[in-house]
Amino acid sequence: MSEATNLTAMTAAELAEKIHNREVSSREVTQAHLDRIAEVDGDIHAFLHVGSEAALAAADAVDKALDAGEQPASPLAGVPLALKDNLVTTDAPTTAGSKMLDGYLSPYDATVTARLRAAGIPILGKTNMDEFAMGSSTENSAFGPTKNPQDTARTPGGSGGGTAAALAANEAPIGIGSDTGGSVRQPAALTDTVGVKPTYGQVSRYGLIACASSLDQVGPAARSVLDAALLHEVIAGHDPMDATSVDREVPGVVAAARQGANGDLKGVKVGVVAQLNGGEGFQPGVVESYRAALKQLEAQGAELVEVDCPRFADALNAYYLIMPCEVSSNLARFDGMRYGHRGGDDGRHSAAEVMAISRAEGFGPEVKRRIMLGTYALSVGYYDAYYLQAQRVRTLVAQDFARAYEKVDVLATPTTPTTAFKLGEKVEDPLEMYAFDLCTLPLNLAGQAGMSLPGDRASDTGLPVGLQLMAPAFADDRLYRVGAAFEAGRK
Repeated sequence: MSEATNLTAMTAAELAEKIHNREVSSREVTQAHLDRIAEVDGDIHAFLHVGSEAALAAADAVDKALDAGEQPASPLAGVPLALKDNLVTTDAPTTAGSKMLDGYLSPYDATVTARLRAAGIPILGKTNMDEFAMGSSTENSAFGPTKNPQDTARTPGGSGGGTAAALAANEAPIGIGSDTGGSVRQPAALTDTVGVKPTYGQVSRYGLIACASSLDQVGPAARSVLDAALLHEVIAGHDPMDATSVDREVPGVVAAARQGANGDLKGVKVGVVAQLNGGEGFQPGVVESYRAALKQLEAQGAELVEVDCPRFADALNAYYLIMPCEVSSNLARFDGMRYGHRGGDDGRHSAAEVMAISRAEGFGPEVKRRIMLGTYALSVGYYDAYYLQAQRVRTLVAQDFARAYEKVDVLATPTTPTTAFKLGEKVEDPLEMYAFDLCTLPLNLAGQAGMSLPGDRASDTGLPVGLQLMAPAFADDRLYRVGAAFEAGRK
């Protein structure tokens, strides 16, 4: 194994230690990952933009500071990262996977982007995604699909398949995604990586191109639980620029991950959700892996408790009303007049016609579908019957969670009902694609914290299976303790 290959195979924590001890420079680590991207991304297509010069300049700044005897700007200073292309950056285009924003360069950085820069983390580039984060396979990107490094005939999941694929292909050690209904956790499950959705309001959404504002949350992606925890602490915290940001101390997720690494789960109660414990729609190999994970947690000292969450069965329908309604509102700004793709700009069309042409050309089929669904559900005569009813179901889902946490510390479910499906397999069947988010989206409706981490591979396909852990709002540290213990128990 060459030195460069060795560097791209290391965890972020290992790389940070070597960089901070001056055993290797941040430039060497960053260049090794840029070389890896050049080597494999032509096939994987994880990145929409690679910012080599900016990444190396950031790495050089870290090296210069360390050589001068300064303390690292953060525990991850010098470790490069892949950034989902819906977080705006001043030095690279931000497209959100859409023709509508092709070539768009933001005049400001997202708060998360700014925190990454302040932490001394070089940004390798922007990763591919389903258009405006709408999708479960990264096939809705206007710039072509991303392939799963585990099997390039299959999807890496979505909407953040680019970030997950970059981690799985060793193109980046850590990454950032956003999670509206599972878009960090679901790709992690399909690529054998770790993905976390923090509590809603814990990570700033300022500069995140909105999909559904009451559901979206930025989260870390990594190849180990500790790496995710280290990144979580870099990006989390109150931001006055975000009205939904909560001014509350961030739980000690790194300390929790280090505690969990001893593998001891005595005293921890893990809830087994009856509604997500297999049955119709669940692949046998996924259920087998999930039940093996539960046995492992029990062997490590955890107590398993079955919990009943009856409204989870209605969560999918409620989510696919609430989310399109918010999409319809948020995407109204992309009209070809103020910014974004403009069509019909030949002097022969009225303003209304220019807007119609621009939106017809700029948005892909799935985005148009959700805009129309949302506009219909919000229209006079249907608002009460659809949108308000879905919000009532949302409250009932949150109440199910609350009752469950009276009995247990965390909940455990499969992350996805099946392993990665083939590219093109579900594109023509939106309902089947939506159902793939069955296990992940209840959490977003309730605004709580969740993690997906690798379990045993499915015996029937040999593909990765994710174990999903869920915790109450602002108890993210529980995820990291249990997740790190589970990870340690698999080694």
